[in-house]
Amino acid sequence: MARTIAKDHDQKRAQILKSAARVFAREGFDRASMTQLARECGISKANIYHYYDSKDAILFDILETYLRELRDRICGIEMAGLSGPEQLHRVVREILIAYQGVDDEHRVQTSGMSALPAELQKQLRGYQRDMIGFVSNILSDIAPETFTGNPGKLRAATMSVFGMLNWYFMWNSGADTAARKDYARMVSDLTLHGLKGL
Repeated sequence: MARTIAKDHDQKRAQILKSAARVFAREGFDRASMTQLARECGISKANIYHYYDSKDAILFDILETYLRELRDRICGIEMAGLSGPEQLHRVVREILIAYQGVDDEHRVQTSGMSALPAELQKQLRGYQRDMIGFVSNILSDIAPETFTGNPGKLRAATMSVFGMLNWYFMWNSGADTAARKDYARMVSDLTLHGLKGL
């Protein structure tokens, strides 16, 4: 007889992923063990294997869930009726707010993705490319005279925006929503107008 799925299966799975992200971020993926993960989750090692058959499977599920939800949130922003600069501000603000409370997942993304097989990395990087393309299209529409025929410059500008956002994550991860909104405005204004726009 097939084993039934517990009513709280999804909730427990989410708890495992959150706890495992904390361990991977603190210890590093290579040094973390299933025993440590089970201890952090407050369950037995045998129980964790009921949900995941390997540490790699947990790592992939952390990153797949995090990046897919982030991609869907960012690329799903309603832009109707907004000017190009307003679109840029909206998406930059949403990214910074989305980063709030997911420091561990973000660190695991930065340090752990390379531990996965190439085909799984490809899927995860696809989510990243979707977000990069979304921001890139906004920038291109704002300044077509700057970027038309110059994809290298457009990519550099796009990645510079993400670089500023990731700087904030690294050095101000505990910032509240109001501080994130203020910094989002600074990033948007700096991108659009340079230093004199601040």
